[in-house]
Amino acid sequence: MLFKYLAIFFISMVPLIELRGAIPVAAAWGLISTDNIPHLVAMYALCIAGNMLPVPIIYLFARKFLEWGQDKKLIGGICRFFLIKGAKAGQKLEAKAGKGMFVALLLFVGIPLPGTGAWTGTLAASLLDMKFKPTILAVMAGVLLAGIIMLLASLGVLGAAGAILG
Repeated sequence: MLFKYLAIFFISMVPLIELRGAIPVAAAWGLISTDNIPHLVAMYALCIAGNMLPVPIIYLFARKFLEWGQDKKLIGGICRFFLIKGAKAGQKLEAKAGKGMFVALLLFVGIPLPGTGAWTGTLAASLLDMKFKPTILAVMAGVLLAGIIMLLASLGVLGAAGAILG
């Protein structure tokens, strides 16, 4: 059982997968259900913690590493790819948000679509020179929102609501 908890924690840390993948895996493994609410809350918290742990590190060091590595032979291509991807995401976010960057970043991270998680959001905020504290708070709120959406989807609540409304 400890293996499954650790696996869920580490899946939540993986870029592009994050808690958006960890919560459905936890549901598939029978680790979350409406029969045991305290355990469901604990799994949700574990996924949040795993997803948020890399965020300050990404904010403080990813941009520096990518800029340093963009002209290196072995890693230059991937570094340039992430710099370009992060810059494009940041520019799109900034163009749509204007002065509402906090809310835009929260929604960018919080709506579980491919490529819009905590890693990309934090890198985009870093490339846009957003301040550390608002970035962390917006990403945390977005991760909480994405976690709730994924919990509801994994528990079948969103499917049931769609069947009732549809």
